[in-house]
This record gives sequence, C-alpha cells and structure tokens, in this order.
Amino acid sequence: MFNPDTINRFQSVDTPFYYYDMGVLRQTLEACHNASAKYGFHVHYAMKANFNPKVLEMIQSFGFGADCVSGGEVKAAIEHGFSKTKVVFAGVGKSDREINLGLDADIFCFNVESVQELHIINDLAKAKNKTAGIAIRINPNVDAHTHHFITTGLDENKFGINTWQLNDVVEALRSCPNLQFLGIHFHIGSQITDMEVYKSLCIRVNEIQTWFEDHGLQVKVLNTGGGLGVDYYNPDTNTISDFESYFKVFKDFLNVKPGQEVHFELGRALVAQSASLISRVLYVKNGQKKNFLVLDAGMTELMRPMLYQAYHEIENLSRKSESESATHYDVVGPICESTDCFRKDVELPESFRGDLIAVRTAGAYGEVMASGYNLRDRAPSVYSEV
Repeated sequence: MFNPDTINRFQSVDTPFYYYDMGVLRQTLEACHNASAKYGFHVHYAMKANFNPKVLEMIQSFGFGADCVSGGEVKAAIEHGFSKTKVVFAGVGKSDREINLGLDADIFCFNVESVQELHIINDLAKAKNKTAGIAIRINPNVDAHTHHFITTGLDENKFGINTWQLNDVVEALRSCPNLQFLGIHFHIGSQITDMEVYKSLCIRVNEIQTWFEDHGLQVKVLNTGGGLGVDYYNPDTNTISDFESYFKVFKDFLNVKPGQEVHFELGRALVAQSASLISRVLYVKNGQKKNFLVLDAGMTELMRPMLYQAYHEIENLSRKSESESATHYDVVGPICESTDCFRKDVELPESFRGDLIAVRTAGAYGEVMASGYNLRDRAPSVYSEV
C-alpha cells in the first residue's frame, strides 16, 4: 500500500492523520457493486462505519443507498447526494426529532425495533398527514460467532424485536393506518467471515417471512443487514472481502419470491482497508522486560483496540529493510489511560524517535469514533492522488 513516493510525502505532513487510499476504495466498491448487481441485490452503505466526505462522495457515485442510525446520518446522506428513496433509518433509540427529520425527508424506510416505536412513528406521521414506510427488525437468534460487543441478533441483545413479540407487531400494524409495512429486517453482528453463519440466517429469514405471509402481511423487502468482515491480519494480500461468496450464499439459500427486493447494509467491508492511521514515534522506552513505542496517535484516533481488543497490523514505514534488527514493543499512545495501547509485543525493526508508523485497516470505525479526550486536536485526513 505504501510506495516510496507515498512515504516521502508523509514526511512533510504533521501526524497523526488518517491516510485514505482512494484507489483501494474504488476497487472495493467496484467488486461489491459487480457481485451484487448480478443478482439484482440492493446495497445500502452503513454510514456509521465512516462518514468522511470524500469517502461518501465516492460511495454515492456507485449508486449505493445509505443505512443510517441517527438523524445526523440521515441528513448527511441526503446532503452528500444519496437518493432519499434509498435511505433507511435503523436504531433502537430514535428520538421524535430524528423520526420527524426522516418523515420530512420522505426516506424510503424506517427499520423499527420495538412495538412502541411503531405507534410513535404512526402518531408522528399522522400529525404530518404522511405515511411512513417501515420494516420490522427481528432478532433471528442466530449466533454470529464474533466478539460479544458486536453481536446483535441474539434474543438478549437490545436491538430489534424478538420472535415471541411478533403477534403484538401484527396487531400494532393493523391499528396504525399511517404506516406502510414494507418488509422484514435483520442484522446479526459485525466482522463475520464464516459464510455458514449467513446460511443459518437465510434459513431463519425464510421461516419468518412465511410466518408474516401466513398472517396476511405481504413481505416486499428482505433486508438481511450486513456484517461481512475483512482480513485485519493481511491487509495487502487480502485487501478486498469475498463479495462473490457472500452474495452467492443469499442467492442460493434465501427464498426470494417474484417481485421481492433483497437489501444489504454493508459498512466495514466497503471502507476498512482503504485507510491507515499514520503516526510518529515520540519516545522509545527500553525496559528490562518490556520496550515501549510511544506514538503521537492514541485511543482518541483509533478506539477499536481498546474497545474491542481488536487487532490491527502495525508497520514501521521508516525502516522497512529485512536486514534491520527486530525488537518487540508494546505500541502505545500518549493518552493518560493505561488502556491506550494499540498492541502488545509487536515485532518491528528497531525503531527510533521520529519514525513513521502505520496502523492498518483503519477505514472503518476509526475516524468516526475519534474523540477530543485530553483536549486533543482532531487528526486530519490525507488522500492518495488516485
């Protein structure tokens, strides 16, 4: 990802910063678009993964929709050119203000996560003399086999409606004239790489859509969510996720009726590999048992390792020669928290103050989760020439 010219360019830029390889982003979007289009599938980009303006501009140019989880994301999607007819709005805690924003924008669909929410959207739509398109987000109780902090489709999760509540859902829909039932929505978790998990999801979706049809409700949209993972360990050799296999699972195992649409909400898989966090070594602390590289980037720029114990490849861009002697370091940030550690016991060439360090696969849940903790300045973004 980093050729000598790119590394030389970095020398004149203040760190830390997020570096976006727009060529990688374009290749990833092309792969996803081509793999989904062959089956007529609809892809909505999960805005929460990254809402950098240049990133959104490129994603929108491929004709993808937008999956939003806040009123701010709905507003940003429309401002960046996403068609309002392709905007869906999920979230377990939508405020009245956010719902009204979506109603005023005439978005395609609200993904509803409780029976109470159905009544609230109906009342707010009635006050505006509008009809709101809705899909029911259902917990299929399928284990995504991923980190428990990013598993969302089990009965004990806060998201969605459990299957034992579906009779109440039907009753509510029949009493809410300002709602238009469009379909059913699922999202079982994030960073999923086992395609058997998606096969299990398809089986549950088939069962649940049959249940709705048996109760007199026509399902027009099957929204299976997203969650497709990326390879954090091999960002250069496995840069683009296996979209072909991912979409083929749904083609093979999802029972799609004539006239039905199949929707997806992909975020991480589209943007994660397109960016790295670039930092400099401030200090090298050599101890008897541990060595520390203290960077000028920390948990304020990339929270994932501290929040999810997530793995990121770390490279010393200033010392790439294989002849360099290797040393093991705990790579840490400057924040006044003991948890401010990117990785422990990382083997790197012997490193020195001023060396450029890249923390890879930072395009998803990097810049968007940045904070001003310790009153730190926000890191800027730098883009490739492509």
